[in-house]
Amino acid sequence: MKLIENQSLKNLNTFGVDVKAKYFAEVESEIELFELLNSSYFKENKYLILGAGSNVLFLNDYDGLIIKITDTILNVIDETPTEVIIECKAGAIWDDVVKFSVDNNFYGIENLSLIPGTIGAAPIQNIGAYGAELSNVLLDVQGISTSSLNQQELQVSDCKLSYRNSIFKNELRNSFIITSVKLRLSKTPKVNINYRDLKEKFNFRSFDNISLQEIRDAVINIRKNKLPDTQNLGNAGSFFKNPTINKNHLLKLNDKNKDLVFFKLDEDTFKIPAGWLIEKCGFKGKRIGNVGSYEKQALIIVNFGNASGREIQNFSDQIISLVDKQFGIILEPEVNFIS
Repeated sequence: MKLIENQSLKNLNTFGVDVKAKYFAEVESEIELFELLNSSYFKENKYLILGAGSNVLFLNDYDGLIIKITDTILNVIDETPTEVIIECKAGAIWDDVVKFSVDNNFYGIENLSLIPGTIGAAPIQNIGAYGAELSNVLLDVQGISTSSLNQQELQVSDCKLSYRNSIFKNELRNSFIITSVKLRLSKTPKVNINYRDLKEKFNFRSFDNISLQEIRDAVINIRKNKLPDTQNLGNAGSFFKNPTINKNHLLKLNDKNKDLVFFKLDEDTFKIPAGWLIEKCGFKGKRIGNVGSYEKQALIIVNFGNASGREIQNFSDQIISLVDKQFGIILEPEVNFIS
């Protein structure tokens, strides 16, 4: 186990916010994690599990213990003629898991290619993109209760997964550390290209002659065209969740906005793209000081180099206020604010 005091987190969060952690620990195994959990560093400080730092916004220096799990082991633990179960340690990079599955012709997560982060963080957000979500393939999650220090296993039904939400953001927030994740993937072709951008990419080709690698390559290409490289512009991908509204609200908005974009979820629930709302408010490409909305995708807030977490938060607050004023919709951040 490696433990450092006053560790800079600038290169450990994709926003590139220049903050420090009072204590920073890297653990390579569950044995080291238990050792840390039994130490005064853990018992006497607040803590945060940090994956790839791709969905967090540090508002100031972190006066506590940052824990980074670096165990990346990935194994096939069960297999039948039609499906396979893989187990991944929490430190495994999510896109490495996707690449492994595609290389081995395992179907189910190819649409989630290039999503930043670790697999340990994936169930917390119930990551999703291009018509797929982790909940479609998650089998169970293993972890440690920080109160009892007992190992626990949660089945997918226990995880209460929903749109960018889970039990780990609510009832088990700050009381459960994910150590490994199991996924159930298909060995028989199950192609999902119903998302508009993918349909256009494949020019409505038959599912029968589209390979997993082609889908992965297409998703990577789409994401690279839409999202800024964090090495050049600090960001955390989509900053806000796509909001849902009821039918009455939709009809009122549609009267005033004939170009309104929406997706029907059920008879009285409709999803509105947050990026569309932000763009209609004139924020696409807008810059205030060191912070701005990305010129190619209004949903992404970027750090032009020296922004503080508070500056980014203030910029997001302005967006929330204007969208609420113009559309009566309160945007909810997808990014987790850390103070």
